[in-house]
Amino acid sequence: MDFKTLTFEHRDGVATITLSRPDEANALSLQMASEMHEVAIRCSSDSAVRAVIVTGTGKMFCPGGDLKDMQAQGDRMPEHLTRMATALHGAITRFAHMNAPVIMALNGTAAGGGFSLALSGDYIIASDKAKLVSAYTASGLTPDGSSTYFLAKHVGLLRAKELLLTNRVLTAAEALDWGLVNRVVAPDALMPEANKLAQTFATGPTKAIGGLKALLLTAYSGPLETQLDRETRSISDMMRTRDGRHGIEAFIGKSKPTFTGE
Repeated sequence: MDFKTLTFEHRDGVATITLSRPDEANALSLQMASEMHEVAIRCSSDSAVRAVIVTGTGKMFCPGGDLKDMQAQGDRMPEHLTRMATALHGAITRFAHMNAPVIMALNGTAAGGGFSLALSGDYIIASDKAKLVSAYTASGLTPDGSSTYFLAKHVGLLRAKELLLTNRVLTAAEALDWGLVNRVVAPDALMPEANKLAQTFATGPTKAIGGLKALLLTAYSGPLETQLDRETRSISDMMRTRDGRHGIEAFIGKSKPTFTGE
């Protein structure tokens, strides 16, 4: 597939996805959502991908949906939004359920759908120039892109309501204080730090990381006994992997493990 709205690179176990609609500040379009879905399928289907970075070009990470493009659809707008949200949600679902961890590297403002996309990451690192804002209700819209799933888990229900109802803009430092990002760095350090972290993840026990991601996705969805059973089955499954057995052997032998993702 010839990508028009993003770039995709895979090197040394790390896939880097860069949102790239410079003339539209990386606003989400139907084509971008579809291309995001395609690269998410590629990443989730390729065992050689052991970490993913999502970032943007220019001064914006993603300002949300392309409202001008939406308006241009006229009476077809509901169908257009259905297609766009379905593709975006397909990408986010793939990212959430694959073994490789996803690092969101926020080079600039994340608003609307960009805000939601950012929150879906497994690790979020932001430039100190970045800002985060829900922005949906400012345009008469309700959220998409998973923010109603992840936001309250990150900051609590009351703070989630505050951000969604008031469209309060958070600086990167405030987002760090609120627990919406893991780290804040200088702009020129963003990608070096994201790549350094991705390389660490890419040499880790990928299937164990995937198991951990799956367990955390269900952390709020059932009683303790159900979650304990999921934990039992998951840790037992790790003994069917090469890395699980090797990790124990390395620990007992007091050596550093070399994980292969198998």
